Amino acid sequence: MIQCKTSKEISGMGHSMKRKEDDRFVHGKGHYVDDVKLPGTLYMDIVRSPYAYAKIKNIDTTEAMKVPGVLAVVTGRDLEKYNLHWMPTLMSDTQMVLPTDTVMYQAQEVAAVIATTKYGARDGREAVRVEYEPMKAVVDPYKALEPDAPVLRTDKEGKKDNHIWHWEVGQKEETEKIFNEAEVVVKEQMHIPRIHVSSIETCGCVADYDKINNHLTMYMTTQAPHAIRTVIALVAGHVGLTEEKIRVISPDIGGGFGGKVPVYPGYVIAIAASFLIGKPVKWIEDRSENLQADSFARDYHITAEMAGTKDGKILATRMKVLADHGYTDASANPSKFPTGMFSIGTGSYDYPHAFMEADAVYTNKPPGGVAYRCSFRVTEAVHAIERITDRYALEIGKDPAAVRFQNFIQKDQFPYHSPTGWEYDSGDYVQGLEKAMKAVDYDGLRKEQAEKRKKGELMGIGLSTFTEIVGAGPSKDFDILGIKMFDSAEIRVHPTGKAIARFGTKSQGQGHETTYAQIIAEELGIPASNIQVEEGDTDTAPYGLGTYASRSTPTAGAAAAIAARKLRDKARKIAAYLLEVSEDDLEWETGKFYVKGMKDVPEKSKTIQEIVFAAYTNHPQGMEAGFEATHYYDPPNLTFPSGAYICVVDIDPETFEIKVRRFVAIDDAGNIINPMVAQGQVHGGLTQGLAPAMYEELIYDEDGNILNGTFMDYLVPTAVESPSWETGHTVTPSPHHPIGAKGIGESPTVGAPPAIANAIVDALKPYGITHLDIPITPYKIFKALKEKGVLDKKISE
Repeated sequence: MIQCKTSKEISGMGHSMKRKEDDRFVHGKGHYVDDVKLPGTLYMDIVRSPYAYAKIKNIDTTEAMKVPGVLAVVTGRDLEKYNLHWMPTLMSDTQMVLPTDTVMYQAQEVAAVIATTKYGARDGREAVRVEYEPMKAVVDPYKALEPDAPVLRTDKEGKKDNHIWHWEVGQKEETEKIFNEAEVVVKEQMHIPRIHVSSIETCGCVADYDKINNHLTMYMTTQAPHAIRTVIALVAGHVGLTEEKIRVISPDIGGGFGGKVPVYPGYVIAIAASFLIGKPVKWIEDRSENLQADSFARDYHITAEMAGTKDGKILATRMKVLADHGYTDASANPSKFPTGMFSIGTGSYDYPHAFMEADAVYTNKPPGGVAYRCSFRVTEAVHAIERITDRYALEIGKDPAAVRFQNFIQKDQFPYHSPTGWEYDSGDYVQGLEKAMKAVDYDGLRKEQAEKRKKGELMGIGLSTFTEIVGAGPSKDFDILGIKMFDSAEIRVHPTGKAIARFGTKSQGQGHETTYAQIIAEELGIPASNIQVEEGDTDTAPYGLGTYASRSTPTAGAAAAIAARKLRDKARKIAAYLLEVSEDDLEWETGKFYVKGMKDVPEKSKTIQEIVFAAYTNHPQGMEAGFEATHYYDPPNLTFPSGAYICVVDIDPETFEIKVRRFVAIDDAGNIINPMVAQGQVHGGLTQGLAPAMYEELIYDEDGNILNGTFMDYLVPTAVESPSWETGHTVTPSPHHPIGAKGIGESPTVGAPPAIANAIVDALKPYGITHLDIPITPYKIFKALKEKGVLDKKISE
């Protein structure tokens, strides 16, 4: 008889089993796009513009074609013949693949060289001569809206300005009335600068077009293989390359964070080259190309306001946003995504009115608006609300924690309807902050801070009590190019009780192979070690919208649970047949069905392995053979993780170097699938939250030149700069999610920056400094103190 394993051996939810995928990575057996080696592969390198805005007068490929091994140089004019010189973005804008007349940002693709070796392609790239006529670039979004600003997107018929869209939500008139009558009104202007995802692996692809069968296989670094396949079909369908003839394979990915969601011109050029030449074409970015030309996150100018009473009751908030989306809009479509979810800008607080509005503009920067490990602008919205809440606390002279406790949405108010239209599923914000404060001895820290201030020492304590919004998403609100944002799971269990599960998502390091297996193990009782998880191949995986916006567990994880439950329902019928009882007479324990009251009688139970074998050999007459199920999950609502973070900083009064002494992160992600994986996600996310708070910012001069386009001067924190993160969690399960999970991957990048910024500003509070834009650097502190006249004498005096 096949023995049923215990729950711990099965490694269902709640167990910290080792990640199944790590062995191959640790042993160097990962398989990435650059590892794909096909017979006859050609190599592609891209000529990029040195100017942010210029007319293309001439492209001379004569010398490039003389380079040994160079077979072709592809230009926009070449692609124009096949109508391949334009492509859609995932968010309903358009983008040049290769320009025919005008370059729109520095490092834009201008031509591509195809050669038999990658070194030949690089030499050929250097030999291409492009004659430009530079024009005055527009890099300031405010100047882009001025009446005399040049219209950048002249390709758009009837376009008379650089404005992309306007979006607003909330109660405008009611909110304005509250602000006019409120006892206290505070206001801050903030800029959250453009940053880059800087994943370990850059972007790349191998395009392999089979002319005989009119079939394209595309190996590529994409977080959304099926959506990309659809985009490719939209671009190339008119040349006979339709969707059933396209296979997208996304192998292992060395980090994505949102930067590998878009379709980049390099992908389309490689497809076109393979289509024309008839051989595989490989394109792999170098690091400088990746930093200078890929889609970017943030670059939001925010005016945040809060109205309240003198005793600390928040009455309303307003936010006005100007979003610099660069040359093309790769952001969320405002008709479906309330731009970047700025409507979550009321945060964890309970008040009746709010008004949020946003405008997006084109500038001569690379395509912008992509999320960086956040759910479409949640990081920016949380930063604004947490900074303005601290500013309000300062204005009325109350402790920031006390103001938060006074205004939190209470546990018994859930599901909570926010003034901007969201229905928060669950939470216990009071418990989270209390746990964080206890962990750091908050009262003791405030006493220590008071003593240090007497001696002129700079110590700050910062809080961030945020609500996230993840799991895009419900089909009534969310789509990509009209495709609803469901996700999928397909489970097939073989006669011996071993399973393979395929998903429409794509891991970039989150541990899907482990956590999805644990969900199925929890629901079916098949050991997680006996469940193979596959993603990233559009020929085998069910259609899904991919992994970003912390949506894997909220959507695909739910699909896995429901598909497994379909199988468990079938298993009940088979078990009843085998045991010769009614289905109602059976009880389920992880891994087996047994007759009620006879749990410990072996002959009165059937393990899942026995049931699965019977599904192929001895199932009831009239029942379909086999044991497999598929489910496409359309969530009824988003999920709303939350957190309470406390940061303690010390600032050197001579050098103004910032040291994060302590950082405590308490997260509520609902039910946890694998605590170890969740903790790893939090640790990595906190470091990625530290990055924009203190280090990362892409800087452009007035001509659109990027000034820090290499890792020599674009600062990414390492283990040296990262503090020892202290983590914990509370649990309020999502009531509408099949396993009560909410998602964890993006919360730390959302909550960490305002906690760090609040701590630094808190340290400088005695000197009249109420706000500093991130990244907050020693020089910014020095400059702010100098402007206040503090440096006329030493701080310590």
